[in-house]
Amino acid sequence: MLKSHYYDGLIEAGCDEAGRGCLAGSVYAAAVILPPDYENARLNDSKQLSERQRYALRDVIIADAVAWAVGVVTPAEIDRINILNASILAMHRALDQLKVRPQAVIVDGNRFRPYGQLPYTTIVKGDGKYLSIAAASILAKTFRDDYMNGLAAEYPQYDWLSNKGYPTKKHREAIRLHGITPYHRKSYNLLGDGQLRLQFED
Repeated sequence: MLKSHYYDGLIEAGCDEAGRGCLAGSVYAAAVILPPDYENARLNDSKQLSERQRYALRDVIIADAVAWAVGVVTPAEIDRINILNASILAMHRALDQLKVRPQAVIVDGNRFRPYGQLPYTTIVKGDGKYLSIAAASILAKTFRDDYMNGLAAEYPQYDWLSNKGYPTKKHREAIRLHGITPYHRKSYNLLGDGQLRLQFED
């Protein structure tokens, strides 16, 4: 059973991101504040759930949360500031949009930057330990998947409907054959050969 909170007596937001390792598309992050002593035995790290379970839980999270929000950082921004900074910025943008102001933040992983004056804690594998981080992981993943599914209709040759922008063999072969789209991250090793293929830049 995941824990309901890390900080005692504070309004706590859990944060997580999705899409950090992708070759294409924006990075998404979510921030979620759940009610005190919230319980949901089905909530878990989004990677441990099926697609159908994630989308079903998204509806539950949105209905049950005290507040929730999603932040987005574009491929161009990722190329400019790097993916670590972009992931943290996406979390900050999600926190900015919360309708209820948190008094503390817990974050999946081991890297974060201060958000205002709020106390924060990074928790490795936090999406498998705390309900609000698990909820954030589900929102970030499903909203990003929706976005990538939309892009897949525009650029079907990259197989984004199934790979969601991650570096699969089919995705890299499409880059080799067709070049890149405006949604590819030009600062990434897109072909997986250790080279940044600058001739693909538009």
